[in-house]
Amino acid sequence: MKLSLERVRRPAAAVATAVAVIALPLTAQPAAAQAQQADSSGWNDYGCKPSAAHPRPVVLVHGTFGNSVDNWLGLAPYLVKRGYCVFSLDYGQLPGKPFFHGLGPIEESAKQLDSYVDKVLKATGTREVDLVGHSQGGMMPRQYLKFHGGAAKVNALVGIAPSNHGTSLSGLARLADQFPPVGDVVDEIGPSLLQQKEGSDFLKRLNEGGDTVPGVNYTVIATKYDEVVTPYKSQFLNGPNVKNVLLQDLCPVNVSEHLAIGLADRMAFHETANALDPANATPTKCLS
Repeated sequence: MKLSLERVRRPAAAVATAVAVIALPLTAQPAAAQAQQADSSGWNDYGCKPSAAHPRPVVLVHGTFGNSVDNWLGLAPYLVKRGYCVFSLDYGQLPGKPFFHGLGPIEESAKQLDSYVDKVLKATGTREVDLVGHSQGGMMPRQYLKFHGGAAKVNALVGIAPSNHGTSLSGLARLADQFPPVGDVVDEIGPSLLQQKEGSDFLKRLNEGGDTVPGVNYTVIATKYDEVVTPYKSQFLNGPNVKNVLLQDLCPVNVSEHLAIGLADRMAFHETANALDPANATPTKCLS
């Protein structure tokens, strides 16, 4: 029986919406409330000057459907409390889609990160930053490092559940290949979604010639219960100056999934701090 386009697109939209709901942050606040939350928590303070103990500012890069505040209500105060100058940007905004960012073409998002890093370097009087990103935010900076001269300005990249080699979304991304209307609807939500599908042209270009660039230290922090970037081992990087961490290797009873590892997992936060200051790293335990 022949289906009408409208009847086909309806279930496709439902699948796309399901993908979006999985990836959403736990909250979405109005912009004014977001700014107030960040200011009161001590990050995005452009008067902050890095200390001798922590000489580089940290730039936090949110994930798909995230934003500069909601994605970091746990990790940003954690790092500020430990003496870091912490900043976070919004990127990948699309018209008519407030609060939920990281949707635009990843190539353009990398250019936004380039401009933001320059802004932070100028404000803090430093020559390098450290980058920490969740999900797309752990992968997108690699575009910046490889194609926009970011390696000269970045000491370390910490990816928390990053989509480095794409995701099958537990089969939902493959559905976009087998059932093209799904891809059409997802692409209407935001180009970055299909760019993060395993085997995408974007990821082929990004990973061609190796996962890393010289001069940058890489850390990937993953959970085997990730239901968004699947399989979880696709998050790991290969190359020099790479450390891949699976939380369950450190604590078998850790049950964090894709959102929790970035928003609330203290073990992931502790491993992030270790990556930012490896000379003073301490063991990460279940109760870190």
